[in-house]
Amino acid sequence: MSAAHPTPSDPVVPGRAGDRLRDRARGAMLGLAVGDALGAPAENMKPSQIRRRWGRIEGFVEDDPAGTDDTEYAIFSGLLLAAHGSALTVAQVEAAWHQWIADRDEGPFRGAGFSERGTLENLRRGLAAPISAQHRHAWSDGLAMRAAPFGVFAAGRPAEAARLVAIDGTVSHDGEGIYGGRAVAAGVATAMVALPQGPSTPMVDAVIAAALSVVPEDSWTARSLRRAVGAAQRSRYDPGITQLGTERAVRSAVVVGGYPWTDLAPEAVGLAFGAFAAARGDFSASVLTAVNMGRDADTTAAVAGALAGALCGASAIPEAWAGAIGPARGSCLPSMAGYHVLDIAELLAPGGAGAAAGSGVEAGAGVG
Repeated sequence: MSAAHPTPSDPVVPGRAGDRLRDRARGAMLGLAVGDALGAPAENMKPSQIRRRWGRIEGFVEDDPAGTDDTEYAIFSGLLLAAHGSALTVAQVEAAWHQWIADRDEGPFRGAGFSERGTLENLRRGLAAPISAQHRHAWSDGLAMRAAPFGVFAAGRPAEAARLVAIDGTVSHDGEGIYGGRAVAAGVATAMVALPQGPSTPMVDAVIAAALSVVPEDSWTARSLRRAVGAAQRSRYDPGITQLGTERAVRSAVVVGGYPWTDLAPEAVGLAFGAFAAARGDFSASVLTAVNMGRDADTTAAVAGALAGALCGASAIPEAWAGAIGPARGSCLPSMAGYHVLDIAELLAPGGAGAAAGSGVEAGAGVG
């Protein structure tokens, strides 16, 4: 962990290619954390419940906003990736889960998703990957929520980002759960290098195409993503549609009505990409669209925030939102307490301290 991580108020002015990539790395990781914190209060809520309580959420609705397991697991995966780079193996991921999570006194362990709990139970029983991922929630969005670091690391290489996140996910997920992580990682990897910088329909389309290119065409994840994005795109051509109408269209395109669990990877990834498409990549609009659709709002907003942040850079994130993000509190993963998402961005950005595989990164050297 760095003693003096770069602060959200320390902007990078994009100029040279390296500066531009660093700004986008910061945007992706900070965007994930902002989306997570904005969406956390609305998690598992219906849009009607959100409206009754807050009207439309337009910013933080809590006095002390904080990230959840989404941010802390993304930090964990980012440190692991910084330590091993493209040489990452399933054995290293499994060892890191044991060292930093499963074999520790976890304390209250608040906020862990079902896929994480199932994985930990299997690891503690002595099961190894990929058997450790054989639990009832291998299709959850728990990999998608921590996939952004892989896109940052493999900027401009969506296939490599997808390959690496699947290695990470082999310990905890299977099938559609893996596909969700692959789609997010590839989308972020493409957004990192899309030009020109900023919201743009062609650039958004390129990000979506990259996500679809790394998952089976007939998978549930691909179908949900196409349906959500299609609903968002059709809404653009309806002159009378409202923001609420767009959100309803995207949500109804993918949500499994009546299903009690909101962490389905195909659904959450579809909603996140639908929000990103509806907002044409604008950061604030992407995140708030995801938040106000409810369901697994912290994860969908975290993914939408990572995509838009990677596309637009850290400078596109409202200062008040960025400034509210502090070091992880360790409420879910005590071992991640004190790390800031911007530490991870600095490690993973091309040319950063952890960009070379096996470089002995100080912050991640002990992970795995």
